Amino acid sequence: MPFTQFTNLDFDQIKTSIKDYLRANSTFTDFDFEGSNFSTLIDTLAYNTYITAFNSNMIVNESFIDSATLRENVVSLARNIGYTPRSKTAAKAVVDIKLSLTDNNLSDSIDLPDTITLEKGIVCTSSGSDESFTFSIPDDITTTVDSNGEAEFKNIEILQGTLLTKQFEYDGSLDQRFILNNPSIDTSTLRVTVGTTEYLLSNNIFNIDKSSTIFFLQEVQDERYEILFGDGIFGKKIGAEGDGTQIKTSYIVTDGPNANGSRTFSFSGSVTSPNVTINNPIVTSVQPAQNGSDIETVESIKYYAPRIYSSQYRAVTQRDYEAIIKTIYPDTESVSVVGGEQLSPPQFGVVQISIKPKNGSFVSDFNKSNILSELKKYTVSGINQKIVDLKILYVELDSTVYFNNSKVTDPDNLRTEIINSLELYKNSLNFNKFGGRLKYSKLQQVIDKTNTSITSNITKIIIRRDLKPILNAPTEYELCFGNRFHVNSEGFNIKSTGFKISGVSDTVYFTDVPNEDKTLGILSIVNRDGTVIVKSAGTVDYLKGEVIIGISVITSTLNTSGVIEIQAFPESNDVVGLRDLYLALSTKKSTINILRDVIESGDEISGTQFVSDFYTSSYSNGSLIRK
Repeated sequence: MPFTQFTNLDFDQIKTSIKDYLRANSTFTDFDFEGSNFSTLIDTLAYNTYITAFNSNMIVNESFIDSATLRENVVSLARNIGYTPRSKTAAKAVVDIKLSLTDNNLSDSIDLPDTITLEKGIVCTSSGSDESFTFSIPDDITTTVDSNGEAEFKNIEILQGTLLTKQFEYDGSLDQRFILNNPSIDTSTLRVTVGTTEYLLSNNIFNIDKSSTIFFLQEVQDERYEILFGDGIFGKKIGAEGDGTQIKTSYIVTDGPNANGSRTFSFSGSVTSPNVTINNPIVTSVQPAQNGSDIETVESIKYYAPRIYSSQYRAVTQRDYEAIIKTIYPDTESVSVVGGEQLSPPQFGVVQISIKPKNGSFVSDFNKSNILSELKKYTVSGINQKIVDLKILYVELDSTVYFNNSKVTDPDNLRTEIINSLELYKNSLNFNKFGGRLKYSKLQQVIDKTNTSITSNITKIIIRRDLKPILNAPTEYELCFGNRFHVNSEGFNIKSTGFKISGVSDTVYFTDVPNEDKTLGILSIVNRDGTVIVKSAGTVDYLKGEVIIGISVITSTLNTSGVIEIQAFPESNDVVGLRDLYLALSTKKSTINILRDVIESGDEISGTQFVSDFYTSSYSNGSLIRK
């Protein structure tokens, strides 16, 4: 009897295995299976076996978090290792609300209260061209009323969404469940009260006892959430010690990221004093709405759940920080963590964190403060965290692309196709992250494969850092490119956009003069004609890829964005974003030159004209200044 393969999932293979099994029996040795009605029975058996095998395989796949596909199963598996998926996050804005109050019974403010409370719930409405949103607060906020009858709520954090409430009555049964039926809850706004006692959310069972007034939260079916209470051992049991049996919950239901960017608000709130009239409420936007996000995706759960579990809710290694910061600040795209011992000079006991948000390039001071505050719950005692602004290493291309004009008629369309291909490559796994890498050979392939008319390309790589100077103040700057510079002994290795310095009317630029050993160089400031204004304005380390700008008083920049663009040519065409450098491909600043390949086009078979008129070098320092 032949060996039967039981792992086959293909219908035809299963059918063949059944036939081979039957032929091994002497009764069916010479039986014509295809020419008889017995074939139908074999098809039915094979089909049934196929369906059973497929279902069994899917069941096994859904038993492991890395292969599961259904959200309910992924969430359940993550729950087994103590991970609660992130809920929808409401977009948060910061506003100042100023109210002018009058007493309903009197014309003056003599009998106005000393304080006034802004009631929880809807407080503002955003107005926009496309859609308006309601913004709420989860708790009451109280402020004082001055002698002029004015009350001002400063730096109020408002959250997009509507505040809802739901009540439960504990019946004492063991199988009673407390499920919040709305799938769009921002769980950070959830408030739970049992009787008159407020219960707090707990993420683990450490540091809690039988009297701890805490509750747990878990995601259940259809992206809803269930509240779990203590059992009298880990956490206080409901109904104990006269707390009552009524459970009150309140939470904000949000639209997630849809309200991001809202910055114009009008007052829609209520105050506690019924005898007070609000006149001319003024809402001033301090910070536009941001950080709204959708519920955590299945892919994100599968990636972060094992990492949070391995970190054991403590931030020690780089991967610990990456996982924990992502849960604290959902808008995180990429994180770089550098220990203080790796800095120059070393800063022992310091962890330097750089975060690239999904939207924008910088984390606001408000968000930095929140992230650092939340990190304190996970970090080792004696370690200080510092969030530094993002350092972007831009890669620009100066590419000359040769094409066969017999295969394409419009060079401009070809240039557009190349730019579109580069945009797709820009969004690959190689870029838009810390530690990213430009692979030169693959970049050339991306260009060559854009269109069949392209015969070759010669592409120069330019690396750039943007310096945002402190104007009208003597300041020293350090720019690390993280890649060795290509050195031309004639200079012009470092180029910049224009700026102005104190005491000089001309627009000036940075340039360099290499030393004889080409390892170090002098950074100079020159005008457009090349006249040296400041001979020694800093230093250049070509081996380390560092530009040190000495104390300078910069008064303005030619760039309207307020930055000075500083560029260099890397020694290697493969560029790496090391440590805290975020690698980004700048297609907007890249140059794509389209030239007809005279040999492939048949104009110059000998190639004489190509060599003399179409020669392009991959290394050319060119002009004095950055264009």
